[in-house]
Amino acid sequence: MQVDYIIIGQGICGTFLSWNLINEGRSVLVIDESNPYTASKAASGVINPVTGRRIVRTWMIEDLLPFAWNAYMQLGNEINAPLIQQCNVLDFHPTPQMRDAFLQRLPDEKDYLQLPENDDQWQQYFRYNYGIGEVKPCLLIDLHTLLNEWRKKLQQQNILLEKKFDFDQLTLQQSSNSVLYKNITANKIIFCDGVAGFNNPYFKMLPYVRTKGEAIIASIPGLPRTNIFKQGITIVPWHNDLFWIGSNYVWDYTDAAPTASFRKKVEDQLNYWLKIPYTITDHIASERPANIERRPFVGLHPVHAQVGVFNGMGTKGCSLAPWFANQFAQHLVYDKPLDPLADVKRFTRILSNF
Repeated sequence: MQVDYIIIGQGICGTFLSWNLINEGRSVLVIDESNPYTASKAASGVINPVTGRRIVRTWMIEDLLPFAWNAYMQLGNEINAPLIQQCNVLDFHPTPQMRDAFLQRLPDEKDYLQLPENDDQWQQYFRYNYGIGEVKPCLLIDLHTLLNEWRKKLQQQNILLEKKFDFDQLTLQQSSNSVLYKNITANKIIFCDGVAGFNNPYFKMLPYVRTKGEAIIASIPGLPRTNIFKQGITIVPWHNDLFWIGSNYVWDYTDAAPTASFRKKVEDQLNYWLKIPYTITDHIASERPANIERRPFVGLHPVHAQVGVFNGMGTKGCSLAPWFANQFAQHLVYDKPLDPLADVKRFTRILSNF
């Protein structure tokens, strides 16, 4: 078998990169071992234009937000499934200080912050004493449908190999500037391998940071699915009429399993905050491929030009992956430049020691 590109991983990065390359008329083979709790599958799917306690704009959001809308609409049309909707965040201020911080930012951030028209309407669902702020527009991605339906498309075209990737079977062919994996020849191999990138021999020297996130999946009959609700924890409409509730950020942990302490924290908050009954149906956890710089890793290895990486999105994969997958595909096919803040060649010195 011969293809233009072998892509390792079918999370959100591998999905968008394969889609872009196929649309450019290139042949791909995606290699992905099915795993129910990857970072992409366990994520909420929220694209929020502001972040942090200081309520500042996320990096490049002015470009990322409209691009993401168009990309998810186009891919959704191709797989005959709606993937994106506007779903604004209602931020229930937990303290007077948090309310004041929101109000202070309001005059300077009118593009994304506002006060809801009638915050009393939520009294039947929630307990709150210090008002509500609204973040608008926020986008919500149906990651479950995206990943599953694109996987089916790859299967139908017989370009998905559902096996664990084995580095021992990979050979870089210097004479032809290509790669050989088992009996498959390709011009390049691109690693969209998520947390497996921590141990990738070509890119393990990149400044990855191991982080873990957990989420509770719950049924909350009667709670409108029109918004994302936030007060310490975040309640997000999920698939199958369920809600995703989370998440935490843990840097010191021994394994990626769900913890009783996180479940108790969420239950305590829900019991205080929610006025309507809920039922927990699942508790999930995963590691995230984050990095110290909070900028993605995109591009080709500075020494081994047949090997590329598309990883390190952290918690911003839903907004970063569409933009940089398109940029990476244009780089691969037409040699267009990559954003220097994302180009993996910014780490040439440490990667050259491979």
